[in-house]
Amino acid sequence: MVVVDRDECTGCETCVETCPVEAISMKDDKAEIDQDKCTQCETCVPECPVEAIKVK
Repeated sequence: MVVVDRDECTGCETCVETCPVEAISMKDDKAEIDQDKCTQCETCVPECPVEAIKVK
């Protein structure tokens, strides 16, 4: 499962732009992944400049 560590997220929106299925949105200036839409492709993981997106 791909998750966002909200404490580490800076709200840069890089992951929002990267997600091919539009599963990531911003909530309270932090990235949030809609697990129902997410295909677990992990495209967003290496794109996060602060490594706030992780695979669990």
